[in-house]
Amino acid sequence: MPDGRARVAPNFPALTLSATSTMSALRALRQLALPSSRALASHSAARTVARSALAARFAPAVASRAFSVTARRAGEGASDVALAQRLAEELKYENEAAVSGEPEFLKAFKAQGTWAIEDASGADEVTLSRKFGNEDIRLIFSIADLQTEQEPEFEEGEEAAESEESEAPLHSLPIRCSFSFTKAGAPGALTIDAMCQEGTFVIDNISYYNDAKVGTELTAEADWKRRGYYLGPQFDTLDVSLQDEFDKFLQERGINQTLAYFVPEYAEHKEQKEYVRWLDNVKGFVEA
Repeated sequence: MPDGRARVAPNFPALTLSATSTMSALRALRQLALPSSRALASHSAARTVARSALAARFAPAVASRAFSVTARRAGEGASDVALAQRLAEELKYENEAAVSGEPEFLKAFKAQGTWAIEDASGADEVTLSRKFGNEDIRLIFSIADLQTEQEPEFEEGEEAAESEESEAPLHSLPIRCSFSFTKAGAPGALTIDAMCQEGTFVIDNISYYNDAKVGTELTAEADWKRRGYYLGPQFDTLDVSLQDEFDKFLQERGINQTLAYFVPEYAEHKEQKEYVRWLDNVKGFVEA
């Protein structure tokens, strides 16, 4: 027992000194850290208020989800009903805004009886084809080139000048077009890559293929083979008189301003149809 007291007694002053030193150090640190502590407290309070507001905002949704979880079918999420309703609203709006029947521009184009339209539902490409003598002419364009057109910003005094311009429909969005020409009983194919914009076709290049299948087939194999062929010179580098003759060649075959106005109009018409179909399909899938 005496040995035990001898061991304990020397430690009391050390413990007291250590505690006193520690308390003094802590007081000094607290005084130095007071501004930071206040800033942290303020930040913490603001974050707490934000969390409280956020919790209040989502509390009803969480509560309803907890009580309705047994009523939902397997695989149905809590957001499915709201998404389906929003899709239904958008679909209703588009259907109400749509023009009933075939649009007038399409009726007028078909009445000409020059080009046949091949338009498969769900596809993003449209094909126009026609006969000219012993030639088969095909034009392919895609609605994927369409993007959301922004309204132009007018400076003061410019709006009146714009209204005085021609009333002809000008489409500023370029659409890439691919023409192909083949002849019955003759080998080879001529192809033209062009951009359709503002009532005209701007030719990029004119290519010739000895094998008509390579030049016209829409397969991965044919596309791979075409990459190794010479595509011809840039059209705008040709002699001006040669460019003029090619323009006459195309005009004679109905590749003119009328067609250049029709392509973007039909692309917008098809894109709208595909959008409505997409809304209906996605809505049906979410509701299933």
